[in-house]
Amino acid sequence: MANKVIIASDSTSDLSPELIAKYNISILPLGVNFGDEKFTDGVDIDPEYIYKRYQETKELPKTSAANLDEFIEFFKKLTADGSEVVIFTISSEMSSTYNNARLAALEVGNVYVVDSRNLSTGIGLLVINACELANDGYSAKDIAEKSWELTKFVDASFVIDSLEFLHKGGRCSGLAAFGANLLSLKPCINVKGGKMGVGKKYRGKYEVTLEQYIKERLSGLDDIDSKRVFVTHAGCSDDIVNKCVAAVKKYGKFEEILITRAGCTVSSHCGRNTLGVLFVRKSEVV
Repeated sequence: MANKVIIASDSTSDLSPELIAKYNISILPLGVNFGDEKFTDGVDIDPEYIYKRYQETKELPKTSAANLDEFIEFFKKLTADGSEVVIFTISSEMSSTYNNARLAALEVGNVYVVDSRNLSTGIGLLVINACELANDGYSAKDIAEKSWELTKFVDASFVIDSLEFLHKGGRCSGLAAFGANLLSLKPCINVKGGKMGVGKKYRGKYEVTLEQYIKERLSGLDDIDSKRVFVTHAGCSDDIVNKCVAAVKKYGKFEEILITRAGCTVSSHCGRNTLGVLFVRKSEVV
């Protein structure tokens, strides 16, 4: 009889509690630190606390990878009954999380680590696909191999309302932030090759640019896997989210639209009013 396969992820996959429960996903939270104050993503800190604290102090947190010992403890618990684990991490280009997980897996055994080459629900798409493969009876080794291949096909992007958090976090120059705000530019952040980069810069009111972004992302394309799409946001209003879901239905043909709230990692880097549509293509994303 084949060993039970557990699908796991670090907390940057931004999956909702409902999805985590539905697919029985094991989550290892990353650290979120304000100086010497240490918090655990999604456990004792959430994005609203980050926004409130920034408003009061102009201080942003630093996110930190789970360390080797934390991964070893996590893997030992999951494999104690003989189960095998497939775990997905934020891109190795963005964090040391993958390397720590890989080293821990070598020590514990029966663990397969997949570098998502992505973040947020770009990881989530891989995780849910892996859960479906596990339910279909695939081995951990086969799931990991198929997941590594699928990383090349994930289309992940976000549109940011303001560059304030990126500037404050040292990821954007003051001049660029000033120019963007002056011209009402809303940059699109694309994930390619495991890294974040700036794509098209939209101009105008945020909710208007979001519909334009969704239209351009989804319209007239025949290489989109129609199985599911994530609409993932960092603190957008219900009205904006609902309008974006309506736009996804208008321009796309997805069987399932999943709405999730970004966790502390994306929220602390990009700030409130960040929204993206994330899906899988039939051809590699280049």
